Amino acid sequence: MENETVRWSELLHRAISDPGVIASAYSRFHNYSIGNQILALIQCKGRGIEPGPIGTFMRWKDCGRYVRKGEKALMLCMPITCKRKATDAEDDTPEVFTRFTYKRNWFVLSQTEGDEYTPEPLPDWSGSKALESLSIERVAFDMLDGNTQGYAQGRKVAVSPIAQFPAKTLLHELAHVLLGHTSELMSDTSERTPKDIRELEAECVAMLCCASLGLPGEEFSRGYIQHWFHGQAVPERSAQKIFHAADQILKAGRAK
Repeated sequence: MENETVRWSELLHRAISDPGVIASAYSRFHNYSIGNQILALIQCKGRGIEPGPIGTFMRWKDCGRYVRKGEKALMLCMPITCKRKATDAEDDTPEVFTRFTYKRNWFVLSQTEGDEYTPEPLPDWSGSKALESLSIERVAFDMLDGNTQGYAQGRKVAVSPIAQFPAKTLLHELAHVLLGHTSELMSDTSERTPKDIRELEAECVAMLCCASLGLPGEEFSRGYIQHWFHGQAVPERSAQKIFHAADQILKAGRAK
């Protein structure tokens, strides 16, 4: 473990100092307003459709998925930019204004089909074994935001079916649970860790675990960490928590 800790310390330093890349997965889909997300949820519930990431027909096609024949599009509120003649006689520049209209152009993931992602098995670590050993439940991803890679609530984690790095995302969400972030959010009395520190700690854990397991994505972890933490040094207390959580996750997935 001593040699691993030294290597992990070097990786943490690189996470802050070396250039990183922001994964395109965080911007593939439009960020829909809360109002439109609620509208989509109401329609999904009324039709008995499983909620999930929202996209247009062409957006799903770009992702390698296709809307099933016979599926009816969801209706969302769409802003339209319009022009009208200027009211000022001395200025003939057209006035620009926005109006809103409802269109049926969108589908959720469960209305599409395509090749299901099957992760390559890791030689000496099992995600399902880690979940069982850590008493954490994996649940279906039902968030409407297609850019969200995963989430953790209480002792439950979910990974988007279209996540760019599913294994890294699972490790990130497991880290949120083990670091106590989800229990903080559920308590009215405990002091909450700031969001930038939460994301720094969870992604650092995922990065260290991926490095130990030979998984790709280190440059994207660095980009994510630098986006949230802006090049500051990792606090000593956070580093201790990161090392402990990474060790827990790796041992849990390797348990016999």
